[in-house]
Amino acid sequence: MLKVEEQTPVQLSSELLAKFDEVKSRYPEGKEKSALLPLLHLVQAEFLWVPTSAMDQVAAYLNIQPIEVYEVATFYTMYFLKPQGKYALEVCRTGPCCLVGAEKILDHLEAKLGVKEGEVTADGLFSFRGVECLAACGFGPVLQISPEYTFYENLTTDSVDQLIEDLKNK
Repeated sequence: MLKVEEQTPVQLSSELLAKFDEVKSRYPEGKEKSALLPLLHLVQAEFLWVPTSAMDQVAAYLNIQPIEVYEVATFYTMYFLKPQGKYALEVCRTGPCCLVGAEKILDHLEAKLGVKEGEVTADGLFSFRGVECLAACGFGPVLQISPEYTFYENLTTDSVDQLIEDLKNK
């Protein structure tokens, strides 16, 4: 069973569907299913996560079964299956980053933001989670911010505090 937090069903806007049309036009006739990943990215950019009702609409749009969308959305960790903050902070938690302080950064984020891993701050701005390797082992601890996937290396608690302040002031 698909484990997501569906609050109220969402409806895809005509603007979003126009973006879908543009993306789908990049693929040959009969191969439109290849647009699935970019369409899920568009949904996530719109809602900050991928609600089940949106996945169902993507399936209908691509003329595929909903399970085909669920399989993709649950396989890739880049798709959020529950609401996230506007800025989803993802900290590498694999061995090399942990050796240089990733766990300290995760603990600091919990204290600084006042939420546990996977929760969203009351203002809706932030959520955080540990993720697998971000491919910067020599520059750890590292963090990326979704949905733009901006990347920060050599983190300290001070640099994390500055990053949070910068994001709040955007």
